[in-house]
Amino acid sequence: MAKPAKRPRRLPVARREAIFDALGAAHPAPKTELAYVNPYTLLVAVVLSAQATDAGVNKATATLFQQVQTPDAMLALGLDGLKAHIRSIGLFNSKAANVITLSQQLIARHGGAVPGTEAELTALAGVGRKTANVVLNEIFGQHTLAVDTHVFRVAHRIGLSAGRTPDAVERDLLAQVPARWGREAHHLLILHGRYLCKARTPHCWRCPISPWCDFKPKTPAPGETKPLPLYPVGD
Repeated sequence: MAKPAKRPRRLPVARREAIFDALGAAHPAPKTELAYVNPYTLLVAVVLSAQATDAGVNKATATLFQQVQTPDAMLALGLDGLKAHIRSIGLFNSKAANVITLSQQLIARHGGAVPGTEAELTALAGVGRKTANVVLNEIFGQHTLAVDTHVFRVAHRIGLSAGRTPDAVERDLLAQVPARWGREAHHLLILHGRYLCKARTPHCWRCPISPWCDFKPKTPAPGETKPLPLYPVGD
């Protein structure tokens, strides 16, 4: 007889609240770093961001989004025109094809509007669960959690999840994030992983949640002579 699956680990409530309260205090207005104009351009930007940096996507879409802000405008630009804008992004050929197809689907199925449910979003070309969660959180204010490499790493280091897949980590996080941080948790974890809890050299010596983090050994300070901001100034 197969052994029953182990229940996912759950941190004590007080510890979870301390973690997210500290992250929220350190970054009181978290938001996506993808540049966008409206729901449609955010959807396009997130599709383009797969296996690419937000900075790289923003550079490629700066002129694109001046010209294109609707599915109709994207179809008028055409596949080759879109490729010309996004050649600097990895996998641009397949991403461009998906953007053209999802634009056609939005017009045919939703009158050109971006739908507000996971099922409708993931039915679009190039849109997976992570992309849908970003759009639902940023545009529709839903308490979703998109698990990218940063969130996956941070969740494991803190001790919020030992899940082996993004879906498993997402389930663990959704069960533990305090309700008052439901909307912001997605951004707080991504930004924390991007700027402080880095993959190779986490900045443990200036981390606001170091007292509650399972990661060992903590990285010591390299000896800066002046304090650094926790996150990029102006974010």
